[in-house]
Amino acid sequence: MSGKIYDRDLGKTPANHVPLSPLSFLERAAEIFPERTAVVHGALRRSYLALHQRARRLASALESRGVGEGDTVAVMLANTPPMIECHYGVPMCGAVLNALNTRLDAATVAFILDHGEASVLITDREFAPVMKEALALAKVRPLVIDFDDLEFPQSGERLGTLDYEALLAEGSEDYMRRFPRDEWDAIALNYTSGTTSNPKGVVYHHRGAHLLATDNVLTCSLPNGAVYLWTLPMFHCNGWCFPWTISAVAGTHVCLRQVRAQTIHDLIHEHGVTHLCGAPIVMSSIMSLPDAGKKPYPNVINFMTAGAPPPEAVLAGMREQGFNVTHLYGLTEVYGPAVVNVWKSEWDDLPLNEYAALKARQGVRYTMLEGLDVMDPDTMLPVARDGKTMGEVMLRGNVVMKGYLKNKAATEQAFAGGWFHSGDLGVIYPDGYIQLKDRSKDIIISGGENISSIEVEDALYKHPAVANAAVVAKPDDKWGETPCAFVELKPGAQASAEELIEWCGQHLARYKLPRHIVFSDLPRTSTGKIQKFKLRERAKG
Repeated sequence: MSGKIYDRDLGKTPANHVPLSPLSFLERAAEIFPERTAVVHGALRRSYLALHQRARRLASALESRGVGEGDTVAVMLANTPPMIECHYGVPMCGAVLNALNTRLDAATVAFILDHGEASVLITDREFAPVMKEALALAKVRPLVIDFDDLEFPQSGERLGTLDYEALLAEGSEDYMRRFPRDEWDAIALNYTSGTTSNPKGVVYHHRGAHLLATDNVLTCSLPNGAVYLWTLPMFHCNGWCFPWTISAVAGTHVCLRQVRAQTIHDLIHEHGVTHLCGAPIVMSSIMSLPDAGKKPYPNVINFMTAGAPPPEAVLAGMREQGFNVTHLYGLTEVYGPAVVNVWKSEWDDLPLNEYAALKARQGVRYTMLEGLDVMDPDTMLPVARDGKTMGEVMLRGNVVMKGYLKNKAATEQAFAGGWFHSGDLGVIYPDGYIQLKDRSKDIIISGGENISSIEVEDALYKHPAVANAAVVAKPDDKWGETPCAFVELKPGAQASAEELIEWCGQHLARYKLPRHIVFSDLPRTSTGKIQKFKLRERAKG
């Protein structure tokens, strides 16, 4: 008997097979909840119908200017309405969205514009100084479109020939989406940070974005009509896919141009915020608000955090203020967080130290992630589930990137053995929960940003007085971690900590600067290799 009877005359047709894409979430929300508020920004309110119409206008206008399938549209925007619109309008015409990190230096931005071959750049006037320099350095000559934030006006000069609203006026709100043709089509391009050389371009596809955005609903318990406050930058892994997630539940995006504790507190009360995401520094900011500026929240607020585990005191304080904190873990290569510390009710009444220890674990895989384990990278076998044996955290499934743009060798290395190699070292407990213990490339996570210790060391080595330098993470209650540099000076040379930090500022983005400089001999092995594990212990002191 034939084993293929279920394929006989049962092929894919437009009736039974449509490529998965998160763009469908906005279409559905606009159809079912056209008058529901989709976007809040200062005094501005936009409905789902209006958001969908504006996204269509953007797609239509871009297409009429020759932007289409596979073209890159770069955006340098804060968490403002156009950033949400670009997450729909750009891929709606087949183009790929490249959300630029607003904290990068001009040289890095120029590299990204060139590497991604940007056809269009939409930029907020706030970032005009950096973008003007980046455009001068870049080889590409994209169409530059300026965004004027009328709710929170910025003074930066105009760099383009067209204003964002004028661009939308060129388009039609009746534009009909024709993409993606295949769910494997690229939807977004994001760049890694913290590498010693140029950043790598991580390519997302529509299928992965659809699945991860849907999984956010499950993982973060998002109800229909959730109210989401944008404390997480949307340039971070496309805001962990939440620009698409919120439309899936027809929720409200509450935009936040700058993360300020009092503003966060006030917006939570004004709009009934139910969910927000961010690095531990956002929690520290909320905690630092003076009692005079606080009033009790009317409901429990769900806070999803990733990065360095929050200190016990911060977890306790957030709990007392009415926040339910969920710890997540992920990387740019897996659309943001794909691992969650699924909390069990029996842990609620544990002593604070045990409670915090369990909260600090990275957790288990998202529903849409097919595989998560800690493995020996040489044998590709899982390590013992004893919470002690270290190995490399590896992931696989549909929410793993397509690969690195124009970098076949790096892609093959990352996917060796049929798993994505995270480069993070950790352990796995008997209950299947993982916990990070170290980072194989010494990445420091400070305020949600990845900082390469080697990159900071390279800047220090350029100083004429520095003989040797080693940079490690120093625990910090506000930032999670900050760079701490141990420095050996050349014989007879002199340099102060302030001088070295200022020197680094000439070579690095501000958030990468070492916060602490320690002048001392560096511990070494018999072969001369610096023993960073000893420096990490010293940095904790």
